[in-house]
Amino acid sequence: MKKASQVRALRGKAGWVLSTLAVAGLAACGGGGGDGGGTPITTGLTASSALAQRCVAPRSTDVQGTVTDENKWVQAWNNETYLWYGEVVDRGPTAYSDPITYFSTLRTTAKTASNKDKDQFHFTYGTPEWVALSQGGESFGYGFNISLIRNTPPRLAMVAYTDPGTPAATATPPVLRGAQIVSVDGVDVVNGSDTAVLNAGLFPDKAGSHTFGVLDLGSSTPRSVTLTAGTLALVPVQKVGALPAPNQSVGYLQFNDHIATSEQALINAITQLKAANVTDLVLDMRYNGGGYLDIASELAYMIAGPTTTQGKTFEQLQFNDKNPFNYSLAQRTTPFHTTALGFSATKGQTLPYLGLSRVYVLAGGDTCSASEAVVNGLRGVGVSVVLVGDTTCGKPYGFYPQDNCNTTYFTIQFKGVNQAGFGDYADGFAPTCPVSDDFNHQLGDPAEARLAVALGHRTTGTCQAAMARAQALRADGTAATSGHLVRSALRENRFYRAR
Repeated sequence: MKKASQVRALRGKAGWVLSTLAVAGLAACGGGGGDGGGTPITTGLTASSALAQRCVAPRSTDVQGTVTDENKWVQAWNNETYLWYGEVVDRGPTAYSDPITYFSTLRTTAKTASNKDKDQFHFTYGTPEWVALSQGGESFGYGFNISLIRNTPPRLAMVAYTDPGTPAATATPPVLRGAQIVSVDGVDVVNGSDTAVLNAGLFPDKAGSHTFGVLDLGSSTPRSVTLTAGTLALVPVQKVGALPAPNQSVGYLQFNDHIATSEQALINAITQLKAANVTDLVLDMRYNGGGYLDIASELAYMIAGPTTTQGKTFEQLQFNDKNPFNYSLAQRTTPFHTTALGFSATKGQTLPYLGLSRVYVLAGGDTCSASEAVVNGLRGVGVSVVLVGDTTCGKPYGFYPQDNCNTTYFTIQFKGVNQAGFGDYADGFAPTCPVSDDFNHQLGDPAEARLAVALGHRTTGTCQAAMARAQALRADGTAATSGHLVRSALRENRFYRAR
């Protein structure tokens, strides 16, 4: 096993992808915790460090090994580091023909208070893909991000937002939020049975052109748009600025990914809002699945400022009783960072701050992990966080991504708690003001339902002043609603920087 100082770690939701359009599931999570045919194994295993990188298909830095060698590493590493290792039912490494399938069984089958799986975040990815996304902010597609409102016929696939500069954004006209994808390469999205064609077009895994039937917001007739899928750089921070009068003292910031490139973008955003003399902030993280916790800490500091956060804990990690990484209390504690850590900004650069005692966060089921940590960390030091939207995903947990034989494994290894010692939100944070997602307006539009309710709450202190906007109807008569963003699991996680 690598020393913790050699890796970064993460937190987040394990992403929504489709194996077919009839059933949406968690990406790469595999099955449950075994078939009941095994027993918990907690002692007597060879250390994972002695089993690492013995591979069926070795890289230049690996050695030749077997499937059993890889399975034994998976078993040992998971047993050493998994937060709930004592709850795992293990059939043993010789019972499986590949390490990824075996790994998928090595998790607890316990449920939360709301009867969802306690562990929804156990998955793997190819190491090259993981490195490309986490370090470079790369994603494969067209630039539009799909929210799946209904995943069974009659299906409803909506564009939630579009990254600037991408094929979807530069099409004539662009494919923007509120557009409904009604066909892919001639196959009907709503009721079609050829899910292979639909998935290949909507969620491509290779370069190529596909033709979409797009029903734009406000239109009654679909148009045909051909887009070419490719590797895209994500734009994690968008639509920054003070809102128009009469809300000119309110800043708006759309934040979609806690990836490395967001550090400098967030610094620029807060600098811009500070120059605009905003006295309130609406932070739109409804589609932010997570990323680096240290960036979450930087953002929380830039919202609250030094008076509230000085000497306080942003998040402290709690491991299993083996303390597998041998961390001291200081190493387990993330402070409110006052300077940039060097992800994409100059390391040591002093961070700007707004010094707010209250922040409005637009959130929903796709708001996960590092995004939830912003909420929990700020609340832990007394900042009022008003949540508008839907219940967040519920992931106070995290892990250190670990490569073995060109696969990177993600298993829950710790829970994070705030300055007040709170971290029990596995069922998510409930909204202060419940508001469905309004695809009838663009993000950042004061008339958009969630933003409108936040602005109404700021004025009246209640959720009712603008709730009528939450019932906004599309041109086709469908009500404002909430789906789940279909995106790579790599964009739905929370990363910790090793101490």
